[in-house]
Amino acid sequence: MKMTLKELGEMFDARLQGDEQLLIRSVGTLESAQADQLSFLANSKYRSQLETTQAGAVLLSEKEAKDFQGNALIVKDPYVAFARVAQRLDTTPKAATGIHASAQIDATAQLGQGVAIGANAVIGAGVIVGEHCQIGPGCVIGEYSILGSNTRLWANVTLYHDVHLGQNCIIHSGAVIGSDGFGYANDRGTWVKIPQTGGVRIGDNVEIGANTAVDRGALGHTEIGDGVILDNQVQIAHNAIIGKHTAIAGGSIIAGSTKLGQYCIVGGNSAIAGHLTIADGVHVSGGTNVTSEIRAPGTYSSSTVAMENKLWRRNTVRFRQLDDLFSRVKVLEKQQNKED
Repeated sequence: MKMTLKELGEMFDARLQGDEQLLIRSVGTLESAQADQLSFLANSKYRSQLETTQAGAVLLSEKEAKDFQGNALIVKDPYVAFARVAQRLDTTPKAATGIHASAQIDATAQLGQGVAIGANAVIGAGVIVGEHCQIGPGCVIGEYSILGSNTRLWANVTLYHDVHLGQNCIIHSGAVIGSDGFGYANDRGTWVKIPQTGGVRIGDNVEIGANTAVDRGALGHTEIGDGVILDNQVQIAHNAIIGKHTAIAGGSIIAGSTKLGQYCIVGGNSAIAGHLTIADGVHVSGGTNVTSEIRAPGTYSSSTVAMENKLWRRNTVRFRQLDDLFSRVKVLEKQQNKED
């Protein structure tokens, strides 16, 4: 697909500078873009690249556009505009086209208009697939699950039974949704499995990364709100509730029955303990362990910075001595108070 700079400018309500008939076929970085590509400047640390870029045109803010003489689309937020242009010029292939002869589709399943199903996919009894869904090769959709319209499953996604996906969702390869939660009782040293009889309910416009696992609820449902984005290798445990438009980066864990608010951001390799409530608008820095409730929005961190191993080992020893040091200080304070 190619579009003129004028067409793109009108689409995104941008002020156009330069050749309005310039044809743009794709997007690229300031450093690598060519004459038929559109780039952007959203971070001032890359401003020097603006002087040497070979991009046909650049998305710029009003401030950055003042001294730029080349072709430009001037917008309020260049990064958001870049994302929307990239969507419009996207050439990613479909997860599936048509219905492959090797797909196994139960007679009771209901398929909407324009559904595509790849090779060796399995669609269980009572499944409802909305219009224009794409189900990639090797996917398995368990009994009585529901897919909203325009939802896309890439290859080898597994949905267990009673999993509901909203509209316009994207589920990447290897994701498993609706597997059993980690629920057991201990009978004098023997683990007794608790059947996980709840389901999973996922809203509209949700994207779930590769090899991410979302466990089904033990009794009620595990819930993921509209607009949530989950990176690769994220674990969402049973009965967790993830609020609307929250983002969770790779390798993070949300333990069972925790309620994570709306518009939260969880940095990579973080862990949030179970049965907690996290307020709306909380930002958790990467590598943070959250072990208690967070009642107010803001940024929360618990990681130590990287340091030379020899120094880290010394500090680790001192961490073990903190309790003893605290006790000694308390004694000294009492003695000082008596003397005063």
